Amino acid sequence: MNSTTEKRIALISVHGDPAIEIGKEEAGGQNVYVRHVGEALARLGWQVDMFTRKVSAEQDAIVQHSQNCRTIRFKAGPLEFVPRDNLFSYLPEFVENFLKFQKQEDIIYSLVHTNYWHSSWVGMELKKIQGSKQVHTYHSLGAVKYNTIENIPLIASQRLAVEKEVLETAERIVATSPQEKEHMRSLVSTQGSIDIIPCGTDIQRFGSIDRQTARLELGIDREAKLVLYVGRFDPRKGIETLVRAVNESKLRDSHNLRLIIGGGSTPGNSDGIERDRIESIITELGMSDFTTLPGRLSQEVLPTYYAAADVCVVPSHYEPFGLVAIEAMASGTPVVASDVGGLQFTVVPEETGLLAPPQDVAAFASAIDRILLNCEWRDELGKAGRKRVVSTFSWDGVANQLSELYAQLLPQSVKEPELLLTK
Repeated sequence: MNSTTEKRIALISVHGDPAIEIGKEEAGGQNVYVRHVGEALARLGWQVDMFTRKVSAEQDAIVQHSQNCRTIRFKAGPLEFVPRDNLFSYLPEFVENFLKFQKQEDIIYSLVHTNYWHSSWVGMELKKIQGSKQVHTYHSLGAVKYNTIENIPLIASQRLAVEKEVLETAERIVATSPQEKEHMRSLVSTQGSIDIIPCGTDIQRFGSIDRQTARLELGIDREAKLVLYVGRFDPRKGIETLVRAVNESKLRDSHNLRLIIGGGSTPGNSDGIERDRIESIITELGMSDFTTLPGRLSQEVLPTYYAAADVCVVPSHYEPFGLVAIEAMASGTPVVASDVGGLQFTVVPEETGLLAPPQDVAAFASAIDRILLNCEWRDELGKAGRKRVVSTFSWDGVANQLSELYAQLLPQSVKEPELLLTK
């Protein structure tokens, strides 16, 4: 087998297809993370294969992103979209197809980097079967999530057990913030080895357009006070808090206030119910005339929306990292976010934005107003946010840290001579 003579990595993301359009059903931060990490690692000379689940017969089995980077889709269960909570029983088929693929390609992946808990189970199986070493990124912790929702799914106990086992058995866990690491230690297990390597963002794309040019492109008035939300429609994302906070703004009855709630998939999908509920609250509060729901924002137009806004609000009940916050900051737009999880790491209060207690409508209203009513401070926060992202959260920087971690874990023969010299 040729795996020990090359820098080769398998990124496994069973439910987060890195080749899919972001914003489709259940597609979000995880898909972005895996795709960008994969592409950045390929630029560093790694051969990157990203494995995910095929959800329709029409999908290509292999998508080549660059010379060294591709997405490989396996059948696991029916060829249709399956909600995350119903995927677990199809994982043995995923493992089976992974092993078949290795045989066909004459490869054994001696290192796998798994993403989210389903993939961690796949990685642990590969460890048992062929001794693969495992790096794991959670993206979301069941122990945290189940504290914030009323209806606990049937899969919860299975998920919690898998998340504990991977923390205790993986060669390395990658936490995306100090807060996420602390949650792993306090809620999951005191055992296991954890490194902190943040998520990243594309600092070339975000920040490539100024506010007034962006507004001109989107047909938004120069004088508008624009509040932006970007993300899925999910009760845990706290969109209701944002809507009610904007309704309480001191600028509520001025003609300048605008609210854009961007994101979500097509009507009728799993987030359609929450979108309908949010729309009914907007109507009930009499906010329809200054609120727009443009639907899913393509990756092409997203930087323009961020740049056009005066403030981007991330009102989630919980976020392990908070990719939207750094995309907004990279665009020079201040952030008002919930004082939870990784948002406490990405947003620096009073420097790049403000934090407010989750679901606290009055606190969010006050924080949003502080920024909307002070243009000079808004610009200062925006500049500091951009600076923070460039120094800490670029994808190439993230990939460099992961590359060093992988090199430590792989057999000696895989390490680059220069890496050995610097030790």
